[in-house]
Amino acid sequence: MIKVLFICLGNICRSPLAEAVFNHKVKEKKLDKFIESDSCGTSNYHIGKSPDHRSIQTAQNRGIRIDHAGRQLSRSDLEEFDYLIAMDQSNLDNIKKLMDREGLSHPHLYLMREFQPNPSHTDVPDPYYGEAEGFEEVYDILDEAMDHFLEKVILDHQLGEK
Repeated sequence: MIKVLFICLGNICRSPLAEAVFNHKVKEKKLDKFIESDSCGTSNYHIGKSPDHRSIQTAQNRGIRIDHAGRQLSRSDLEEFDYLIAMDQSNLDNIKKLMDREGLSHPHLYLMREFQPNPSHTDVPDPYYGEAEGFEEVYDILDEAMDHFLEKVILDHQLGEK
């Protein structure tokens, strides 16, 4: 099983939405027997909490279900997941600090927007303090970047459509 972890700060906005969008795309391609994903935050702010209602609504508006409880990134995640995808530079730095503390490295650590063609920024913006439009913008970024990321996973593991 190929395992992908999406990581933001609190694990209630961007990363659970990324997880849901990715899982939806994986299922559409009938690859859910080969690929699974999860999400987490680098902070402990929202452990056990449901995603932000605006993330849930944004996904629901597109027929995508979010089923997740907030959790914090751990050492075992660094060892267990094949791909680590950070939503922004600050969280990428936090992941690298944890890896340094634990004496670990990871061959597939990326920023989400690395997979978006011609991104205007490197970070997926954090919509938490804004309005619903910010969540829509995050969805659009994730939707585009996720198509290209999934293509990479398929090529890396020679999956093709099954």
